[in-house]
Amino acid sequence: MTTNNQFVLQSTYPIADNVNVVCGMSVYINDRLEWVTQAIESVLKQTLPPDLFMVVIDGKVSDDISLYLTKIEKEYVNLMLVHGIKNQGLSACMNHIINITLPLKPKYFFRMDADDICVLHRFEKQINLLEKHQDVDILGSALWEVDEQGNRAGIRRLPLSHTKLLQAFSRRCPINHPTVAIRYNVFERGHRYLVAMRNTQDYFLWIALANDGCRFANVKEPLLHFRRINGFYKRRGRGKSVNEFRARLLAMDLLSQKSIKNYCYALFVLALRMMPSWVIKLAYKADRFLLNLKKHN
Repeated sequence: MTTNNQFVLQSTYPIADNVNVVCGMSVYINDRLEWVTQAIESVLKQTLPPDLFMVVIDGKVSDDISLYLTKIEKEYVNLMLVHGIKNQGLSACMNHIINITLPLKPKYFFRMDADDICVLHRFEKQINLLEKHQDVDILGSALWEVDEQGNRAGIRRLPLSHTKLLQAFSRRCPINHPTVAIRYNVFERGHRYLVAMRNTQDYFLWIALANDGCRFANVKEPLLHFRRINGFYKRRGRGKSVNEFRARLLAMDLLSQKSIKNYCYALFVLALRMMPSWVIKLAYKADRFLLNLKKHN
């Protein structure tokens, strides 16, 4: 084990000499063993698995998850655990993985969440596309939305091209965070998740990267099963809603997208987030329907 002030690294095996692909995931107290197991195995059993899969245990977790992670870490040479001394949030966990892996000079950083499931060829598909399109810095994908039992509820599609994605930033976060693959040269330029943000950290990061000239793209094919759990429509509390509003204002400012139409849209969404959950659910379904009607490019 190695340690710093906030994190302790647990590794049965030495890190490989050649690390090109890193995947980062965090687990915390509210995660379920069944879903954590599905998430981790969907990464480890990829047609092209990551050279290094780092799972941060963000503070205290249930005993069954702790035992499972300790057991499986011993079975896979590319899996490492990072124990957080206390719960610090997703941003701090991902930044720690980025910081300790930068000296290894990897090429790609993949995100994964503890309640989602990768499509079997996700990593291979995104790596091949990034190798082919050297100008793309951040590559996301469409995703399948699934319920608690894993049944598909629909597809969440987003714009595909950099131009369309850039135009969307003042309206929505146009990248599905758990689907992204990011070139490490983005982090070499100093970019990181905002630690102060306990939510919407991805939205603020994408805006900062767009402002710095990074290029985005999405894969049309859904490459992830995203868990839409009970209470999904209630999770966007006041804090998250305000942060999304702030992100839209920041995008308008930094990306020169100020307009009466965009300001009105931001205010409308902020007001909508404060509505009862059934109204939010209805609006969410309508938004997904309209997105899927669009011809994305």
